[in-house]
Amino acid sequence: MALQCGIVGLPNVGKSTLFNALTQAGALAANYPFATKDPNVGVITVPDQRLDKLAEMINPQRVVPTTVDIVDIAGLIKGASKGEGLGNQFLANIREVNAIVHVVRCFEDPNVVHVDGSVNPVRDKEIIDMELAFKDMETLEKRADRLRKLSKGQDKEVLRQLGICEALLKHLEAEKPARSFDELENEDDHKFFKELLLLTGKPVIYVCNVDEASVNSGNEHTARFIEAVKAENAQIIFISAAIEAEISELESAEERAMFLADMNLSEPGVNKVINACYSILELITYFTAGEKEVRAWTIKIGTKAPQAAGVIHTDFERGFIKARTVAYADFVKLNGWKGAQENGVMRQEGKEYVVNDGDLMEFMFNV
Repeated sequence: MALQCGIVGLPNVGKSTLFNALTQAGALAANYPFATKDPNVGVITVPDQRLDKLAEMINPQRVVPTTVDIVDIAGLIKGASKGEGLGNQFLANIREVNAIVHVVRCFEDPNVVHVDGSVNPVRDKEIIDMELAFKDMETLEKRADRLRKLSKGQDKEVLRQLGICEALLKHLEAEKPARSFDELENEDDHKFFKELLLLTGKPVIYVCNVDEASVNSGNEHTARFIEAVKAENAQIIFISAAIEAEISELESAEERAMFLADMNLSEPGVNKVINACYSILELITYFTAGEKEVRAWTIKIGTKAPQAAGVIHTDFERGFIKARTVAYADFVKLNGWKGAQENGVMRQEGKEYVVNDGDLMEFMFNV
């Protein structure tokens, strides 16, 4: 599954510094607006201690983790929806991602200029929300105009879609993002909603970029921000992009562990971002494990065995017969496939089996 998360935010809030820490891809992080003029894309490994444990047990020829594409999208300013700054480019790039990682600046530093002159994460968020909403309203108005021309024949499907567009326009005019729209009644409604590709319809994670002293407790800026977004029921993460940059430069796991301990952190902030992306997109991981390869695979929660097999290869899904599966905890406890089989915990599952997070899977198929 090609998963893309886009890092967005106003210029100089720490987007590119965070991107560098996530990907170590060396995107330009400079102290002036539009330092990142083109979207930078980095492929990052999803941290998973279970994969490490399986590799330790089996000692395969290779280990393949699952990955996420992180896109550092150029900053925008007021008027982006009308083409100001790099607005058109920003809006085109954000349309392609699965989820938005919205970075807001929650630190004071006289040496880092703010595009609007002062630190105010609530205002910064509202600027981006407004520009995205304006673009969505433009999209909906154009679609509604086309549907009105078609609705003269009283086609029920056209009228249904027109009703959704008009309701969404009212929702956005009330300063509510499309992702909180709850008037979709059936599968067809949801399908049409997805086809609209609304920018405010994408799931969002807020990353508060704080100073080192505030990475665990937050500060007055984060307190105001949390209060402002409490109705959204959104995930909020505190990260110091400066700390993450330091961690990314350390070469050994031991050095990173010592640094985290010194900072009183349980894990790097970038891990929190990746895990939050998985959570908000309702993704889980299953594993395949053998002497040649131990590998992690990404699927949606609720995926059945044939469709999970199809992530490996379409032939696996097309010719699916059955699957052998063992829960991760049992696999580790009983030291692999043989022990799981001998103790009766390895199961044969058919087409209706819903794969669980951490399942070890072996598929049988015929094409």
